[in-house]
Amino acid sequence: MRIFGGLALAGLLGACSSGIVPPEAGTRPAPTRPAPSRPVPASEQPRPGVALPETPSNLPARQPTAATPLPAMPAAPVVAGATTAAMTGLVAGPAVQSLPITADNAQHALGAFRLSCPGLTRRNDASGLTRGADWNGACTAAASWSGDPAAFFVQWFETAQVGDGAAFATGYYEPEIAGVRERRQGYDVPVYGVPDNLIEVDLGLFSDALKGKKIRGRVDGRQFIPYYDRTQIEQGALEGHAPVVAWAADPIEMFFLQVQGSGRLKGPDGQVLRIGYAGQNGRDYTGIGKLMKDRGLLGPGQTSMQGIVAWLRANPEQGRAIMRENKSFVFFKELNGAGPLGAMGYPVAGWTSVAADPRFIPLGAPLFLSMDRTDATGLWVAQDTGGAIKGANRVDTFWGAGDEARAIAGGMSARGTAWLLLPRGTLARLNAAQPAPMQPQPPQSLIPQP
Repeated sequence: MRIFGGLALAGLLGACSSGIVPPEAGTRPAPTRPAPSRPVPASEQPRPGVALPETPSNLPARQPTAATPLPAMPAAPVVAGATTAAMTGLVAGPAVQSLPITADNAQHALGAFRLSCPGLTRRNDASGLTRGADWNGACTAAASWSGDPAAFFVQWFETAQVGDGAAFATGYYEPEIAGVRERRQGYDVPVYGVPDNLIEVDLGLFSDALKGKKIRGRVDGRQFIPYYDRTQIEQGALEGHAPVVAWAADPIEMFFLQVQGSGRLKGPDGQVLRIGYAGQNGRDYTGIGKLMKDRGLLGPGQTSMQGIVAWLRANPEQGRAIMRENKSFVFFKELNGAGPLGAMGYPVAGWTSVAADPRFIPLGAPLFLSMDRTDATGLWVAQDTGGAIKGANRVDTFWGAGDEARAIAGGMSARGTAWLLLPRGTLARLNAAQPAPMQPQPPQSLIPQP
């Protein structure tokens, strides 16, 4: 995982909503999704030493335009305890050509899919749905596709619904906060690199039953113990053990940048330093927004990221204690190339990339979200993961950098329906691989026969 932002703002907020999809939703007009901004070429990306224009900060959460999600396909009850998409169960979704995909949306998704293809064809699909070779045809076609981008998805994909298809989407972004490379007055919050005493252990090397599981900690004498938590780190536990990549001005802004997993530090002279996820202390993530809401600290209209920040600033001592209840701590490195990078190792794109649980959505796969707000509705590509993004049809939408991205991501909480786009023929192959159901045997008589 490269961007810890997959933790998302919903992890902070613990927000939830509910709604009932009316039966007539399938006949509604296609929703209009705001056009994504033009992707910025690498030659125009900000670099350390390049000044950016001043922008207003802390914009309020953007109010969404409501939409009615398309209804999910009828499906069997969700399998309790299912840990992969294959175990949860699939049903065929609507035809790709029936989905309200705009040309602009398809063009951005095609670019992200094309970028993801090397990883798609190489990596083991933890969802149990696809094999690397399944993607070869679509990836070969994507490499040279120059026609209608929506037609590409129509030609090469079919839709599949995981379980009941009920989707929940939050948002993340690449924040920009005040920060400098060298410590100076007013910039006292250290941005740490990976400590030299942080050890990651692959438990699968010790037991086949623990294959794929890892833990992080440190050695104390002859014992392997949990690594320092947020409180211990803020109190100086990393002294002499971790490099300081940069210095931030505001501990609250730095806390939120850790949640996002990457961002930009901008100095008073306009110089910008981009930093990205390099590691984590191994402690569980705790969403402070849910804590605050459960304790009655946040009232109606305050459960956005902006509302949480306002409360933390108004209550600095209590706010610091609450932030420390999130024991997870992220370490950073300087980024010089394209970015920010997602869990696949490729740059993620605003309005296009999502973080997802790879056990339920293959990393690199396209998916269509039909949500209760227009900005979240459309074609996306799963290119990232996050500690709080777990389960079927759970995604974290990425909105890019800047104040607009912050305003959208800060209030993103959408519900609706999700369909995966899988290579044509995947469903038929999976159905054919299912064992034939056992035929009932005629009951045997319990009465002795003469």
